[in-house]
Amino acid sequence: MKRSFQSLSPQEALHVAAFIEERNSELYHQFAEMFASFQDPASLEIAGVLWEMATEEREHGTRLQERYTAQYGMAACALTEADIQESIELPQLSDQEIFDSSSTASGAAHGRALRVALEAENQARNFYAELAATTGNPETRALYAELSGLEAGHVEFIERRLSKSTPHG
Repeated sequence: MKRSFQSLSPQEALHVAAFIEERNSELYHQFAEMFASFQDPASLEIAGVLWEMATEEREHGTRLQERYTAQYGMAACALTEADIQESIELPQLSDQEIFDSSSTASGAAHGRALRVALEAENQARNFYAELAATTGNPETRALYAELSGLEAGHVEFIERRLSKSTPHG
C-alpha cells in the first residue's frame, strides 16, 4: 500500500529524498546519453547541460545519504519512491522537447534542457515547502524546510544557467 510522503517519519523522508536525488541523477545521465548519441552540436550542448544536472543531483544525493548515516547509522530503510503516492521531482522530456527542429540553435537547446530541469526542481521545492508549512512535528518540519532549501539551490543553479544561455539581443 502506497503512503503519502507527509506520513513518513523523518528517517523515512530523508531516505526517500536521497533516493530521489540519486534517481534523478540517473535520469539526467540517461537523457544526456540519448542527446549525445544524436551527435549534432545542439544535442551535444543539451547533453552537456544534462550531465551537469546529473552531477549536481548525485552530489546532493550523496550529501543526504551522508546525513542519513550520521543521524541513523546503518539503520535499514527499505522504503523507496515506488512506495510513495506522490511523484516528486520527476524530470520528464516530451518528444516535442527532444525532437523540436524549429529551435536547433544551441542557446535554444540549452534553454529547453534547463527548463525541463527547472520545472522538476520548482515542483520539488514547492512540495517540500508546503509540507514544512503544514506538518506539526518540529523535527519533520525542519527536515522538509531543509529539503525545500536544497531544491531552491537547484532552482538557483538552473536559473543562473538559463540566464547565461538566453541570447542578449
